[in-house]
Amino acid sequence: MAIFERLWWLVALLGIIWAVQAVNLLSGYALNGWFGLLPRSVSGLDGILLMPLLHGSLAHAAANTVPLAILGGLLAFTARHVAFAASAIIVALGGLGVWLFGATAIHIGASGLIFGWFGFLLARGLVEKRPVPLLIAAGVAVVYGAMFWGVLPGQPGVSWEAHLFGALAGIAAAFVTRSDP
Repeated sequence: MAIFERLWWLVALLGIIWAVQAVNLLSGYALNGWFGLLPRSVSGLDGILLMPLLHGSLAHAAANTVPLAILGGLLAFTARHVAFAASAIIVALGGLGVWLFGATAIHIGASGLIFGWFGFLLARGLVEKRPVPLLIAAGVAVVYGAMFWGVLPGQPGVSWEAHLFGALAGIAAAFVTRSDP
């Protein structure tokens, strides 16, 4: 199978994030106020789905691009058949968690999805107990293990809630999408 067949959705996602970033930059980041996730607000409900596409600066979008590419690539090559379903669960459940329990602020960025993919890849190895997912889980734990600290409050302006609920949604997605032996 050609590489592009596995990665087209990831390339499309990154392209959409950067296209939205360009429009957001040109609008003075007005899109964040219009479409960001505002917890417990009806007007913030659309942010559950749109939050991963919005970023607060070029540096913010760039910082999320690398882990999106790496973890998304691992997802594309090792969990191709469930990548879309897992991502949809992560965005919906993670966003809903932030909407229900997040601090009253506008939450933006793809880090909830990143933490979701992180949680999914770790949990999938343990849930499926097959060699490739276990090896991927071990590699992700070694390379990205410090991400665990990101689910704790502490850094001003960073939505630790998106990190926490994204990771929890990723773990849930690993159970929901698991393969039967």
